[in-house]
Amino acid sequence: MIAKSDLIEGMAKGMAVLESFDTERQRLNATLAAQRAGITRAAARRHLLTLAHLGYLETDGSYFWLSSKVLRFSGSYLASSRLPRVFQPALERLAAQTGQAYSAVVSNGDEVVIVARSSDVRRSAADGLPQLMAYGLHLGARLPTHATSTGRVLLAALPRAEFQAWMKGRLLERLTLHTVTEARQFRALIEQVRRDDFCLSSEEHELGVHALAVPLRNLQGRTVAALNVVASTARMSGATMQRELLPMLWEAAREVRPLL
Repeated sequence: MIAKSDLIEGMAKGMAVLESFDTERQRLNATLAAQRAGITRAAARRHLLTLAHLGYLETDGSYFWLSSKVLRFSGSYLASSRLPRVFQPALERLAAQTGQAYSAVVSNGDEVVIVARSSDVRRSAADGLPQLMAYGLHLGARLPTHATSTGRVLLAALPRAEFQAWMKGRLLERLTLHTVTEARQFRALIEQVRRDDFCLSSEEHELGVHALAVPLRNLQGRTVAALNVVASTARMSGATMQRELLPMLWEAAREVRPLL
């Protein structure tokens, strides 16, 4: 935390408006931006116009959307951060071996962010079923912590007091019929993830998708990220995924540990 006198509230509100744009809401007007950023419509309108003037947004006069200029931030992060470079070889190897999609994810408050992901692997399906193209799993995507395997692995890595503080007064949003939203059940689920050291989530963030994740720890034992794989429920059961892919995830986590 910083002193209130050091906080530039206008900048904080502007960043909140910028972060309001995501895969679910790619175009926003002042009313929608105000709702998502938690500010007044008048303030949201000024921030939208300013961001458009600076080139970070484009507009048709009513709605606004992100411009390519915002890629300057992600490009600088990917070029300077060690984590994506450390993870990428392991992700590509796993994808080549199994034909599934792999990601490395870090925590960002109520969300997790994909900082590295495997390239798309195109394989002909002998069973005629389509290859999984899970929604929103692009580089830089922000996903809800509570409904994702990676988010739960990262929550399980928190000290119990810190996890309880995260849970206090929180409403867990239902994204599918399978999403766990009851607080007591969710706490028990996180406790299970602590014991197992992995998380298997089935159709809680997206229907038709299993997700399996393990923690990525550094040599000091601190969890710095999570590694996961997603698979179509039509092509692989959760039990099969756990039996065949979990050992590979744990091996990859051991491989990168000295580099973290």
